[in-house]
Amino acid sequence: MAVPKGIPADALVLSPSDAEELLQALRRMQLLQPRETPLLTPLSGGVSSLIVRADTVAGPLCIKRALARLKVASLWEAPVRRNRAEVAWLRVAMRVIPGAVPEILGDDAQGNAFAMAWLEPADYPVWKSLLRDGVIEPSTAQAVGHNLVAIHAATAGDAELARAFANDADFHALRLEPYFVEAARKHPACAVALQRLVETTAGTRLALVHGDISPKNILIGARGPVFLDAECAWYGDPAFDLAFCLNHLLLKCVWCPAQRSGYLRCFDMLTASYLGGVNWEPVAALEARACALLAGLLLARIDGKSPVEYITQDAEREHVRRFAIPLLEHSALKLSEIRQRWGSHG
Repeated sequence: MAVPKGIPADALVLSPSDAEELLQALRRMQLLQPRETPLLTPLSGGVSSLIVRADTVAGPLCIKRALARLKVASLWEAPVRRNRAEVAWLRVAMRVIPGAVPEILGDDAQGNAFAMAWLEPADYPVWKSLLRDGVIEPSTAQAVGHNLVAIHAATAGDAELARAFANDADFHALRLEPYFVEAARKHPACAVALQRLVETTAGTRLALVHGDISPKNILIGARGPVFLDAECAWYGDPAFDLAFCLNHLLLKCVWCPAQRSGYLRCFDMLTASYLGGVNWEPVAALEARACALLAGLLLARIDGKSPVEYITQDAEREHVRRFAIPLLEHSALKLSEIRQRWGSHG
């Protein structure tokens, strides 16, 4: 598969040096015919990688190369070796649920790039776009929760995977520092709670974590959801993945308030589906950590290094802060409680 959340964008221009590096990577992966020079079309979407469609003699494919500096307003640098972690996560997930992640066509460690088969956007729309456009199916959220918990359950307690994905420093650089540490800098009164969240998350190593389970990284095909963008892969706290996706469903209520009830139904279905599959630890323990992470992520996606791009008004940002800060200070133990509080947060 697959086209990672991007669509061809005329405004995007591929530099000659980037084009040459991608061509060399495709040749090393043996995905081109001799002397073949495919059309390369950069794709929009994402801040951390160069994502390009290559129209080869054999057909279109997608090639992805990690960037050393992410495309955000704040200075945010991350090691390009995360490309290796992403490929490895996709291969593990494919073994657990065939078809739930892109098919890897080639892997070029030298160029920090890999190639995936192309999925037509018309057949595999991005979940975020569907949610924005009012195509809100709670069964889709249920399937996302089912597949996510299946990957966590299949990898929980696996010492070999824990060693292979001991990406603690990378996860700190990609998630803990730009999200929670940065939010703490802007909200000193919350610093103790956010630092506690960093320490708890960093010290919890239970299963293989994707690290970026967001509607923009999930395609919806005829056979169910397809997960993309596993650059933050890490053997750690599976509650992070759950909270990360639920956070986006809450924030969508601010983005498209007319669809609020649908987003909250998706929140309920994803939560129930996921928690119903937890078998590696007491459900209550995971849920309590997910609640704390959800509070931190709500604030971090407003005041961290990577704020969500669709909440643009100061009043909207303040609306989220007024909810997140008290929740950080007095964390809930049940996700249903957070959902109920959010539902009544005027």
